[in-house]
Amino acid sequence: MPLRVVRLGSPRVEGEGLRIGTVRRPPRGVPKAEFASQNWYDVWFPNLAPSDALVKLGHAAQTPAQWAAFDKKYRAEMAAPDNARAIALLAALSRQTNFSVGCYCENEAHCHRSVLRELLREKGTVLA
Repeated sequence: MPLRVVRLGSPRVEGEGLRIGTVRRPPRGVPKAEFASQNWYDVWFPNLAPSDALVKLGHAAQTPAQWAAFDKKYRAEMAAPDNARAIALLAALSRQTNFSVGCYCENEAHCHRSVLRELLREKGTVLA
């Protein structure tokens, strides 16, 4: 019963389950009623998205050192009690049901979802 980390808007895979958008903003130009049917997400959960300032830092990161700074700051945001509990909840749910979390970024290696994947793994998440 794995959790998948996906690019929002990409085609769903069989058995993916509920898709959770861990993004700061909803997709632009898409009516709210079409978020799920267009494979964006079923539930919006911005709690696990980086803050606005941190999103800008991540997008601007051009060097490994800049990305490492983003990684460190995002991990600090996710260590806040509410966020840490959300990550623990997703880890526990991954042992019971299929679902996915994701972001819009094309390149996962340069996206907060790569760090989120590691945070989830560190909490014992069953990953696909």
